[in-house]
Amino acid sequence: MGIHPEVLVAVGYAVFLLGLALGLDSMARRSHVRSEHYRTAGFAYHHKSDAWICPEDQVLQRSETDHERRLVRYQGRPQICNQCPAKSDCTDSDDGREVVRAMDPWPHSEAGRFHRGISLTVVLIAAPILTVEALRNHAPLELVILGAAFLVVALTAWRLHAAFRATPANFPFPTPAPLPQLPAESLRMGYRKDEEA
Repeated sequence: MGIHPEVLVAVGYAVFLLGLALGLDSMARRSHVRSEHYRTAGFAYHHKSDAWICPEDQVLQRSETDHERRLVRYQGRPQICNQCPAKSDCTDSDDGREVVRAMDPWPHSEAGRFHRGISLTVVLIAAPILTVEALRNHAPLELVILGAAFLVVALTAWRLHAAFRATPANFPFPTPAPLPQLPAESLRMGYRKDEEA
């Protein structure tokens, strides 16, 4: 006695759902990274001083920390940005160029948790399909195939769930000590030394 076509369709659908879930998670992560790079293209972050250096070698200092939206804003000085020859390619604001950075890394962000939750849900849809199919078609070979597919689904769901639980949204960070505000010239010089090293 062969394998019922329903079993093969159910396993194929479960594999499709697994691929879809993992693909959604991967695409969301790549999209997030691309958008972060797009927003800061040409700018370099100077970690020691918590500031950005623009392509014209000007400093954008931290201007606001929005704990509710989990964002940090960095602002260029308007008197410098408005006189910059590259202003038209950089910003249309008369208040200076602004760079916004998320406080939370990708998996901790609301978008990251949302996409990971969708991926987990898609994987979990496969489990009842395989269970129902095992109840309808329970020849030994069919049960082995369905059991192997169920095991792969369960392991993938466990991995996604563990990652989801390990990255709670808006997880608390210890409040960092305020960084010293260095004069812009010394910051630019320190940035150049870091680049040369």
